[in-house]
Amino acid sequence: MIDEEGFRANVGIVLGNTDGRVFWGKRVGQDAWQFPQGGIHRHESPEDALFRELEEEIGLRAEHVRILGSTRGWLRYRLPRRFVRRHRRPVCIGQKQKWFFLALEAPESCVRFDVSDKPEFDGWRWVDYWQPVREVVFFKQCVYRRALQELAECRDALCGAVTADGGITSQG
Repeated sequence: MIDEEGFRANVGIVLGNTDGRVFWGKRVGQDAWQFPQGGIHRHESPEDALFRELEEEIGLRAEHVRILGSTRGWLRYRLPRRFVRRHRRPVCIGQKQKWFFLALEAPESCVRFDVSDKPEFDGWRWVDYWQPVREVVFFKQCVYRRALQELAECRDALCGAVTADGGITSQG
């Protein structure tokens, strides 16, 4: 769904583990890495899109994860001019994304790329929470930074919060 301003509605997924690390997926046949994400279909809620995309892209189902939080509103990024397909109607100039932070509650072996006819990823790894901001394609860096800033409390709740003296306190 593309809104009246030209932004395609989309969900972004940050999947975390209890070590404070996040899932980082390698795009099929490329040396490009990103979080799972995907479009929201007409008459689909962001939460419905989240679970559909999660299963399509990395094989995880609702029972494999727990939602710990989401961004308060839409985070937008514009596509570089060379990526805008001006011959399509309506013209999509970028994405508006609702981001979710999920806790993995299943074994890592549940992550699969063979669920979809057209896999998005062919590899993955756990990375430091802030690493994706440095590694994602340049035009997504700002939205990644904003999403991770908003979702940092979810990561802290999952793995424990760092105290002022650098120690870790367990979150009940």
